[in-house]
Amino acid sequence: MDKVVKSDAEWKAQLSDLAYKVLRKHGTERAGTNDNFPKDPGTFRCAGCDAPLFDQETKFESGTGWPSFYQPIDGEMVGEQEDRSFFMRRTEVHCNRCDGHLGHVFPDGPAPTGLRYCINGAALKFDAEE
Repeated sequence: MDKVVKSDAEWKAQLSDLAYKVLRKHGTERAGTNDNFPKDPGTFRCAGCDAPLFDQETKFESGTGWPSFYQPIDGEMVGEQEDRSFFMRRTEVHCNRCDGHLGHVFPDGPAPTGLRYCINGAALKFDAEE
């Protein structure tokens, strides 16, 4: 995998204000802000580097207000690290290609994995299947 490395100024020029806050500054969008993606078959890609992260088939309605998936397309593309911010202990997920913050993963998702990748919509772009 080729890493995508850019200066802070390059990221600011490329991304919307919200996508920059989420991907580069580990921010979180408000619930319901960006869960309006099409329901058609396709791939959810990193808004920072276009890496394929999640397939529409693994998306589910979690009731949280954020796009949720039960598994990534390729486990190598989505990295994890411990997040102890805000007096909580969570598992942060990020794009391994550009190190962009995506959201968090929780152990309360549906079968077959039992995982809920709770992802900021601003960190994703949808690529419809042709």
